[in-house]
Amino acid sequence: MKVKLPLTREVVEELNIGDVLELTGYLYTARDAAHKRMVETIERGGKPPIELDNQTIFYAAPCPAPPDKPIGSIGPTTSVRMDPYVETLLKEGLIAMIGKGDRSYYIPPLMKKYKAVYLLGLGGAAAIMARKVKEAREIAYVDLGAESIKELYVENLKVIVGIDTKGRILQEEGIAKYRKI
Repeated sequence: MKVKLPLTREVVEELNIGDVLELTGYLYTARDAAHKRMVETIERGGKPPIELDNQTIFYAAPCPAPPDKPIGSIGPTTSVRMDPYVETLLKEGLIAMIGKGDRSYYIPPLMKKYKAVYLLGLGGAAAIMARKVKEAREIAYVDLGAESIKELYVENLKVIVGIDTKGRILQEEGIAKYRKI
């Protein structure tokens, strides 16, 4: 299913675990250190360096761009490291996260409460994913190097809905389905 970014609550609420999406539009990259700084800023009453309302954050730290490309290899990182920061960012309007792997037990109820989704990126396909990035620019936390916040324009970036707005988890429902066979 082709989906335009930024997402809307209406679109996100129609998504179900296992849906394969092709995202086109702008999103941000951020990993642990950037999440920590954003949350600390919010907790001090400040505003994060990016507008989070209806935004998607890709848990990635891309490699430097070769001379003829907007970005180097980029793939999802293990998402559980961002879990302590998720609720604060959801309260600010974050609508989707792209990463890999399972999430902490408290994340699916947060997806349900805030009507957000967790999207699974394609682990091990960083060179292929980089071809979907058409523009990249550094936005904040330059001192973090590869882990700085970047704004990317992507075309047809494939992801799978891993946790939907109903709090359903793809890995759990998939396991239950195959146990019946």
